[in-house]
Amino acid sequence: MAGSKDFDLYRPSEEHDELRKVVRSLAEAKIAPFAAEVDEEGRFPQEALDALVAADLHAVHVPEEFGGAGADALATVIVIEEVARVCASSSLIPAVNKLGSLPVVLSGSEALKKQYLSPLAKGDAMFSYALSEPDAGSDAAGMKTKAVRDGDHWVLNGVKRWITNAGVSEYYTVMAVTDPEKRSKGISAFVVEKSDEGVSFGAPEKKLGIKGSPTREIYLDNVRIPADRMIGEEGTGFATAMKTLDHTRITIAAQALGIAQGALDYAKGYVQERKQFGKPIADFQGIQFMLADMAMKLEAARQLTYSAAAKSERVDGDLTFFGAAAKCFASDVAMEVTTDAVQLLGGYGYTRDYPVERMMRDAKITQIYEGTNQVQRIVMARNLPK
Repeated sequence: MAGSKDFDLYRPSEEHDELRKVVRSLAEAKIAPFAAEVDEEGRFPQEALDALVAADLHAVHVPEEFGGAGADALATVIVIEEVARVCASSSLIPAVNKLGSLPVVLSGSEALKKQYLSPLAKGDAMFSYALSEPDAGSDAAGMKTKAVRDGDHWVLNGVKRWITNAGVSEYYTVMAVTDPEKRSKGISAFVVEKSDEGVSFGAPEKKLGIKGSPTREIYLDNVRIPADRMIGEEGTGFATAMKTLDHTRITIAAQALGIAQGALDYAKGYVQERKQFGKPIADFQGIQFMLADMAMKLEAARQLTYSAAAKSERVDGDLTFFGAAAKCFASDVAMEVTTDAVQLLGGYGYTRDYPVERMMRDAKITQIYEGTNQVQRIVMARNLPK
């Protein structure tokens, strides 16, 4: 698995190119055939999970010492991108496994890493991330979920909202207030297990897109967990959460790239087959200009995302800016490209018989989750490159 950290201007290596071929082949053979059904029925893409686990592609970021592939940030991007090209819901399996477990990778003790990263690497469990709350979205530091120390345990109470893959994942990184007087510096991170007494889930949200990935509330009712399940030191949870997002916003950019590429690929094929006025509509200059703009913007987004992945791997000082920029730009491009793809298919594009309307619906969430694009612009403004 690609894992070189010794690069400056980041370009995919032969290993990365080979990985792309492997993932694309798997995605087209074992994930794409179920994508429309998964969306239509709003069911979890179990076929995708089984295929990804069998190929060891469900959590490629896990370090080798814990049984993982030890893939670098670009390799993770490529996996997510290629799965999202055929099914955005399925791409949230590797994406959210990284999001949920990265706090443990970044800040967890060696014992905690071994306890939770090893089952993740084996495919025995999935990992989700629980930061947002009903009244704490963009203002995550305003969360109300509390953790109170009781001897060798912590007792958690609260509600988490918009939790991706909730109910399917076995493990959850949960942020909770341990010192209400310190606001963000009074927030700590914990690993909570689905089987912990007092953990329950709300009904799946009825969403516009990514319908195959369950989004639910998590209810924590006197959830008592061992003290050694705290991730890092007390009061460092919010810092860990923000550091995590610096890295994982790039995976949302990757998802956006994949969705947009899938829509562009389908539209290109369609306009070559569709005939009007006696010739393929691909022969008309107006259509050609649309396709050129779609491809140009998508490639610009890809280069920005890959550059951000390089900075993630090196943990560059300007990662915060580039992570936000990649997520923001790629998701805006995905929304534009998928909308144009619907337009290119005309009336057919507006029907569920063709995949581009699903791709357009799926693209929208990439502008919203892991920080709205308005918040990304605030982040960028505060971290302008010098």
